[in-house]
Amino acid sequence: MNGDAVRVLTYNVRRDTASDGEFDWAARRDAVAGTLRFHRPDLVGLQEPLSHQYADLRESLPDFEWVGQSREAGDANGEFCPIGYRRERFELLDADTFWLSDAPDEPGSVGWDATYPRIATWTRLRDRESGDSLVYLNTHLDHEGPASRVEAAALVRDRADELRAAADEAVVVGGDFNCERGDDPYETLAGGTDHESPLTDAREASPVPPHGPSTSRTDFESLHEDWQIDHVFVADCAVTGYGVAADVAGDGWYPSDHLPVVVDLEL
Repeated sequence: MNGDAVRVLTYNVRRDTASDGEFDWAARRDAVAGTLRFHRPDLVGLQEPLSHQYADLRESLPDFEWVGQSREAGDANGEFCPIGYRRERFELLDADTFWLSDAPDEPGSVGWDATYPRIATWTRLRDRESGDSLVYLNTHLDHEGPASRVEAAALVRDRADELRAAADEAVVVGGDFNCERGDDPYETLAGGTDHESPLTDAREASPVPPHGPSTSRTDFESLHEDWQIDHVFVADCAVTGYGVAADVAGDGWYPSDHLPVVVDLEL
């Protein structure tokens, strides 16, 4: 496929919780929205927003259309993994959410040894100018269940491959995978030792050195060194740039306990 550059951004914005004290959502909301605006993505995948956080960001980013639903059986409860796309650039062709479990079409289902329901939301989009299309899948693997992360990674890989094969188009898979390079879930997705996958880590595929720190985690006030668990994987498209954006707000704090990962692609 030939086409214009597409900028993809994945960002765990941290769910709103009173235990964050001075870094609760009310304090961070504008900084998160500002980070998203500044990096000018064409496609955005968010992890962890609750319904009111999702509503705040939709209001703050009027150039985007959004799709996604809660990981719980009821749409108004629990965390979302929504996808935003620039409405002037893309036309939505199809979208859906599935659960990371052995019953992926059952809303609210919990997979394997996971602590909570986990989901993946995907979109099929057409570039209004070039006519090219791509699939973007956004997900968040469980933070406690090691078996669920491996099984969920395999499910995401297989669904991404099915979506790619159905229309012979580029696929981008991004999110918070709660695993680092070399871990079994990562290798399942990236096609490492003893694993086959159509996907490639965008960081490894970049023709220029990655920009930014070698971590994607913070404690709001400082970086956790060498702890990158947020990734972007691609198939059938070219990576032209990759970065972890260490934006700070106010007097030097980070808007989330994760950093955004930003990837430039050519379809």
